Amino acid sequence: MFLLLIMIAADSAMAQPKARRAQQQQQTEQQQKKKSSSSSSGMTRRAQISFPTAVDMPENVVWRRDIYREINLEDDANAGLYYPVEPQGKQVNLFTYIFKLAQNGYVPIYEYPTDGSDVFEESSKIEMKTMLDNYHIFYEEQNGKLKIDNSDIPSAEVKKLYLKESAYYDQANSSFHIKVLALCPVMMRSDDFIISDDPNSQGTAYPLFWVKYSDLEPYLNRQSVMISSLNNAATMSMDDFFTTNQYRGKIYKTTNRLGKTLAQICEGDTTRMSEEQKRIEAELEAFRKNIFGDPERKDSLDSIANANPKNVKAAQKAKAKATKKSSSRRSSVSSSKKSSSSSSSSNSAARVSVRRERH
Repeated sequence: MFLLLIMIAADSAMAQPKARRAQQQQQTEQQQKKKSSSSSSGMTRRAQISFPTAVDMPENVVWRRDIYREINLEDDANAGLYYPVEPQGKQVNLFTYIFKLAQNGYVPIYEYPTDGSDVFEESSKIEMKTMLDNYHIFYEEQNGKLKIDNSDIPSAEVKKLYLKESAYYDQANSSFHIKVLALCPVMMRSDDFIISDDPNSQGTAYPLFWVKYSDLEPYLNRQSVMISSLNNAATMSMDDFFTTNQYRGKIYKTTNRLGKTLAQICEGDTTRMSEEQKRIEAELEAFRKNIFGDPERKDSLDSIANANPKNVKAAQKAKAKATKKSSSRRSSVSSSKKSSSSSSSSNSAARVSVRRERH
């Protein structure tokens, strides 16, 4: 029996190093998988800590309105996102930056449906190669990877940008925010077989794909954009540019129950569409200003501070006259009371003296 126990212990001792080696090998394989998955996703844990994403919009807000804007990248306010058209060293424009991120698999892209909606689901994701084939963008495939020269990236043709933003009121901290949710580069191409009568026509619009801003945000912190043509040192990150709402664009759609754009609602009437855009902008501004009540209803301190000095002096003189009149009235009343009290006291004294004489 003792020999049997010794043999069992020896077998377990021999088997234990093998189990440890197998366990260590399994752990190293898992670590390698994690490293490969982090590199394929585009950002390591260290990079995610260095470039944290902003706080997401709360889901239980009491007021929210989704707005779709058309950003013209050639406008002065948005020109920093368009130039330089071709990369100059490390400086690239917004579309080239998004294009390279999608090409390397760092950010997923989603298809742009024909109805102009945006669906950010797994079934709506599209491959970069499919998008390149659909819009006839030249590329080469080497060892399963896409190779695209900078000259073949259609950054000069992407002159517009569709932007989805959400204006909402956060009741948790009583604040109003406008947060960018998604971007869609729009390529403008002129058709050789169609001659436009409009000299300002930029061609036919081809929305390429949707990309979620939350996926782009960590990378946009690394790229700067010029915000002034007079001061070339005035720059900020692309993320700050969108977070602080420095962009300018016209509203072409709002989320509504009909699912229609403003052009469909206004039936193509440009004048009516312009009025509708101004009305929506005014509604957003009015809501932002009137969150804490009507600013026109001032309190007593504001009325005193903003009062006319002449009116203040007149009011002070009227108040002084009123106080004099009231004081004179009080003095006359008090003197009459004194005289009446003295006469009554003398009468009472006379009565007492008469009564004493009778006794």
